[in-house]
Amino acid sequence: MEASKVEKIGRSLQVPSVQELAKDKSATVPSQYIHSDQDPVILSSTNLPEVPVIDMEILLHGDLMDAELNKFHQACKEWGFFQLINHGVSDSLLEKVKTEVVEFFNLPLEEKRKFGQLDGDIEGCGQSFVVSEEQKLDWADMIYVITLPTDLRKPHLLPQLPHSFSILNLMAKALQMNPEEMEVLFEEGMQSMRMNHYPFSTE
Repeated sequence: MEASKVEKIGRSLQVPSVQELAKDKSATVPSQYIHSDQDPVILSSTNLPEVPVIDMEILLHGDLMDAELNKFHQACKEWGFFQLINHGVSDSLLEKVKTEVVEFFNLPLEEKRKFGQLDGDIEGCGQSFVVSEEQKLDWADMIYVITLPTDLRKPHLLPQLPHSFSILNLMAKALQMNPEEMEVLFEEGMQSMRMNHYPFSTE
């Protein structure tokens, strides 16, 4: 994929670290982080739909493979995303990733600046798609990186990320597609990841 295509993802102005703002307990939350025009979120309903859960173990060699493929098909078709369980990634590795993300956000500001966004870029540590000083922002810091295609990775952000997963082949099977057709669809596609940190606020 050409660099010019990646530039279309977006640009972002640099903003102060929310973690640093949150450290000053006597300060009020800046107005750009206050969303007074939003209706309160009401979570009392018990009839909310649940995110589809797909069991990788059953997909690969279970007696209920066909039923699970059908669930997978519906998840891809109706939702566009799903939760994957029994994927072979150990709980200890998942906990290690969570711990390292927390440790990253707990680094001193000067250390995190080494991973900061460059002017006009959305990759790195900061906030995405900030286009004006008046824009309402989330009370969060984040790090965003492009992981695929591999030639677009920025080594200073995350030097060693895993290659694509076999999940694409299973998606093709669930959607009754030829795996090669699925690969063509993702040939010029992109994969990225974003990790958010939401500091405590008294307001």
